[in-house]
Amino acid sequence: MDKAKKILKDIFGYDSFRPLQLEIIQNVLNKKDSLVVMPTGGGKSVCYQIPALIFEGITIVVSPLISLMKDQVEQLRQLGVKTALLNSSLSPEHYRNNFENVKNLKAKLLYIAPESLLKDEIVNLLKSIRVDCITVDEAHCISEWGHDFRKEYRQLGKFRTIFPSAACIGLTATATPRVQDDIVKNLNMAEHKKFIAGFNRENLFLQVIPKQDPFQQTVEFLKEHQNQSGIIYCFSRKQVDSLHEDLAYLGYSTKPYHAGLPDDERNRNQDLFIKDEVQIIIATIAFGMGINKSNVRFVLHYDLPKNIESYYQEIGRSGRDGLRSDCLLLFSYADIAKINYFIDRKEDEVERLSAKAHLSAMVKYAESEICRRHPLINYFGETYKNFDCQMCDNCIAAEKEMTDITIPAQKFLSAVKRTGEVFGVNYLIDVLMGNDTDRILSNGHQNLTVFGIGKEYTKKQWHMFANQLVSKELLNRDLEFGSIKLTERSSGVLFKNQKVSGFIKEPETSSKKLKQVEQSYDMELFELLRVKRKELAEAQSIPPYVIFSDKALAQMATDYPRDEAGLLRISGIGINKLEHYGNVFLSIIKRYCKKKNITGNLNKRQQVIGSRRKSRNNSQVLKHIIVAESFNNGASIKELAEEFEVKTQTIVTHIARYANEGHKIRIEGLMEQISLPAEQHKKVFEAFKEEGISTMKTIYAKFNNEISYEDLHILKIMYLNNNQDYKI
Repeated sequence: MDKAKKILKDIFGYDSFRPLQLEIIQNVLNKKDSLVVMPTGGGKSVCYQIPALIFEGITIVVSPLISLMKDQVEQLRQLGVKTALLNSSLSPEHYRNNFENVKNLKAKLLYIAPESLLKDEIVNLLKSIRVDCITVDEAHCISEWGHDFRKEYRQLGKFRTIFPSAACIGLTATATPRVQDDIVKNLNMAEHKKFIAGFNRENLFLQVIPKQDPFQQTVEFLKEHQNQSGIIYCFSRKQVDSLHEDLAYLGYSTKPYHAGLPDDERNRNQDLFIKDEVQIIIATIAFGMGINKSNVRFVLHYDLPKNIESYYQEIGRSGRDGLRSDCLLLFSYADIAKINYFIDRKEDEVERLSAKAHLSAMVKYAESEICRRHPLINYFGETYKNFDCQMCDNCIAAEKEMTDITIPAQKFLSAVKRTGEVFGVNYLIDVLMGNDTDRILSNGHQNLTVFGIGKEYTKKQWHMFANQLVSKELLNRDLEFGSIKLTERSSGVLFKNQKVSGFIKEPETSSKKLKQVEQSYDMELFELLRVKRKELAEAQSIPPYVIFSDKALAQMATDYPRDEAGLLRISGIGINKLEHYGNVFLSIIKRYCKKKNITGNLNKRQQVIGSRRKSRNNSQVLKHIIVAESFNNGASIKELAEEFEVKTQTIVTHIARYANEGHKIRIEGLMEQISLPAEQHKKVFEAFKEEGISTMKTIYAKFNNEISYEDLHILKIMYLNNNQDYKI
């Protein structure tokens, strides 16, 4: 293991292993089988690449896509690792050279496609040498219960039996417990260990908004990500081509990618994107599997994905360097009907039912009003306990005071009942708003008592009411036909005048959210380094991120390393990269520091000249800590609200979050903010004891929305503080 740590630093340029990596490497070196489920960008490849450099024999890496193999081989060669590739994309000469390198033991890793493994030529080649490890990348492809099943993967179990002494490691980022078991079974992993690293990608900001004007919403989103690399996923080839033409007309740097394009054009477009020649790729789901481009800053889903596995894998293609990346989904119920149309054309009933279940889970995620990481991560069998990730739209949304929406709820439920529970949301809204469409006239629904009784609300507001009624289980949405039906609970609202609380405000029409985190590195130096990186990459016809990641450049533009020792402290820079590129980048940094008269690193200079406001801007995610510590140091809630230009409720929310993390809060200045009578305080504390304090929405609803969120948060702070100065 000492050798493994040395390889990690000298070749890969990392000081320490990530969680589970060391245990996985030890298991592989002990020739034990391993199933590794680790999120994209979590460091799966190191788990087999380091053992490959320690083993005497060769490590075979089975990979589903040619682009994925080429990408990983190029990165390893940049690190000085001897690697071979055998697939149909190679010229006869290159194929022979790689074949001979494997035969003559001049390669430590062999990347190969699954369909090649049982060819006599390949089997005989591998039988003639020592095979120490068989790595199956994207291992979920072997399972018929997975979202990306590939029949050629099924032969891997048979291939394994040819090399009984070789360890086997299956790697995937997307596998439910059922798929995990299927992988183990099909790879004949008799004695194995499972390593589940967790599915949470903390640096991804997750957001879902109603799809209302998708093109305009996309343009607004792109304005927030100028000069950044990103992917837009569309459901159909036609939509890809149309969106590409429209965005290109506006001057955006885009290229299309789908199976309908000629192979050479599709590959060229992908290559342009990988090499940063094009900023945005607009694609069907055919794009991106295994692409290791580390600086993708956003993923936008123009249409609803078919399942959570695909969605998780697609958003996982952003932020692989660990920096913040934004993931936006435009959600429309019309997309559900579109997906169902294709599901219904499947001949196999089991496959059809599985696809319906996958779609249902995806819709529940999109409709969720709690932290988005809950339905997403729990889907993969992992329990996610944090109710306030601060990196999704639901968590950062200001807590909304609910109002009585019983009357509009009754109107909508009545419209569902009167029209026979067979129509979709848009039709029902037309009835309520009195729109005499041809369809309504042909059905005679202009004569119903509910026709035109909802003109006081806009179409957007009625959509919002419908979504709330579904989430409150007062309505069911038929995912197959798109129709809306009443539930047993709806009769209480219709006939017993049970109250319904909700929101009337129109939903957001754009992707507006928290401002981007202001970069804490020297942007001018970063840009100089980025330009040089691109110049070097173009000279070698390789992607820029293969030389250095954005994260490495950002660290250089923070620490200003002036010698080789300083450069080796940058994450991802090992000896080979130092030898190839060290002098070039050091000369740029030295020249820049001399010109700007910089002597220390950026962090130290900021500590000297920074104010609380500057710190706040440089650390948006940690704003609650800055606010709470300022409050503890004597600042009043009113003063903090003015300084941060927010409502007092927002300041109280930040302080409550700080208390929730286990910190003490001073009592002075808190209780003056509370408007709830003292006799009600004990009831709230009892509710905390019964319901827990993870989410205020439950407590808010328990008291019929009559206690403000601000009061609840202050009492939550007192409850957590257990302050003896305040007696319950």
